Amino acid sequence: MAETVEVLVPGGKATAGPPIGPALGPLGINVKAVIDEINKKTAEFNGMQVPVTIDVDEKKNFTVTVGIPPTTALVMKEAGIEKGSGEPSTQFVGDLPLEAAVRIARMKFDDMLSYRLKSAVKEVVGTCVSIGVTVEGRKPKEMLAAIDAGEFDSMLEN
Repeated sequence: MAETVEVLVPGGKATAGPPIGPALGPLGINVKAVIDEINKKTAEFNGMQVPVTIDVDEKKNFTVTVGIPPTTALVMKEAGIEKGSGEPSTQFVGDLPLEAAVRIARMKFDDMLSYRLKSAVKEVVGTCVSIGVTVEGRKPKEMLAAIDAGEFDSMLEN
């Protein structure tokens, strides 16, 4: 019978320890081969948590599918910060260019609830609120108001 294992791993640095090893051990496949494949496919997401799905069929063949890291991880990488602010509404720890927010929105678009790029970018800017990152030097809530007012419509058309 086929098995599917879903885990969150550090990009390019997965190990045979938990959560992967204990999940794959009972399936009787080469765990090292799986780890090597995961690390090869997630190397570009170094330093971020990446969702990975491992499908194992009856003949012990496996396929590794790599998802896109959470929006928070992408924002923190683009803003060049290690962790979010302890007081996100008053203390800002980084700044995200609007172009980066658009890039993240395009990357995550299929996983978002938005139908238009403009609302997807607003979701990314909303993530900035909770981790204490400004957007284009503005507080995220000010940026949301500016986006609603149509200030960046030329940049945010689908």
